[in-house]
Amino acid sequence: MNELRIVVVGAGAIGGITAAFLQEGGADVTLVCKHQEIVELAVGKGLHVTGVKGEHQVSVKAVKTIDQLDGSFDAALIATKAYDMPQSAKELLPFLKPDSLVFSLQNGICTDALAEVVGRQRTVGCVIGWGATMHGAGELEMTSTGEFIIGRIEGDNAALKPIQRLLHTVVPTVISPDIFAQLYSKLIVNSCITSLGAICGLRLGKMLMRHDARSIFLAIIGEAMEVAHAMKLTVPPFGGKLDYDKLMHGQSAVDELRRQLMILVVGLKYRRLKSSSLQSLERGRPTEIDYFNGYIAKKGQEFGVPCPVNQCLTGMIKEIEAHKRPIQVENLKSPGLSKR
Repeated sequence: MNELRIVVVGAGAIGGITAAFLQEGGADVTLVCKHQEIVELAVGKGLHVTGVKGEHQVSVKAVKTIDQLDGSFDAALIATKAYDMPQSAKELLPFLKPDSLVFSLQNGICTDALAEVVGRQRTVGCVIGWGATMHGAGELEMTSTGEFIIGRIEGDNAALKPIQRLLHTVVPTVISPDIFAQLYSKLIVNSCITSLGAICGLRLGKMLMRHDARSIFLAIIGEAMEVAHAMKLTVPPFGGKLDYDKLMHGQSAVDELRRQLMILVVGLKYRRLKSSSLQSLERGRPTEIDYFNGYIAKKGQEFGVPCPVNQCLTGMIKEIEAHKRPIQVENLKSPGLSKR
């Protein structure tokens, strides 16, 4: 198992922690970091990982660019932003074997885009069910426990067993026979939390204290589930707890009150959560909106399901990216978001 060569592309919180724990577990890992400072830290005193799994200082082989790699790799874990993933995959091609497996560790659903570059047989989807943040160069915190859920989009999942055993050194890892359904389940909650936070600028707790925000939250879920039904996709509960079908069942006033209260509870539980897309916008970087609400709207168009709320959110965030719309609470009152 430890003879497998693994490359992790992207040294952010998820990629850096994954590489560090794989290395600590005895894997042959190389990390691709676009910042030279992190390369020097990784190969020198090591990445400093803190949080729910304790404190670790782990040195990892690292290079600044993919073209500096040598030899071939049995598995590649791409942990870049979604919009950078296709180019990273293209640059990895000379370093892949015919049976190498390439994992998409992005938020959203990126497996189609990855498969276009590396082929469907090589493509592996991955749901990240744990949290992490980067506090500075080489300073990484695992903020919550959870699991990896992995699965090939085509081919026998038995080929994932050796990688699964290695990934267990990071977090418990489950192989799913329907990875697309698992990815779609996480996509829905991401499309609610990260996109609404991006347009209004509020953390989750304050945002979901507002009735208008909760109603948009539910509208996103409703459209996403209508698309899922059109695709004949059975969407599993997110995290084993948030059952979208049960949540959206019924149209009475009591059903609506139940939904509103459930979403309010989510906001209270994760009240300090700050949208990753909001953080990207504040740093002047683009968001991954095309892989969140944009993906739902695109699939809706493909299957003849209207998705006006997801389309509107996608357009609003693109306007914010282009500096044509401010981030403000008033965005929640946009006419395109007000009807369900």
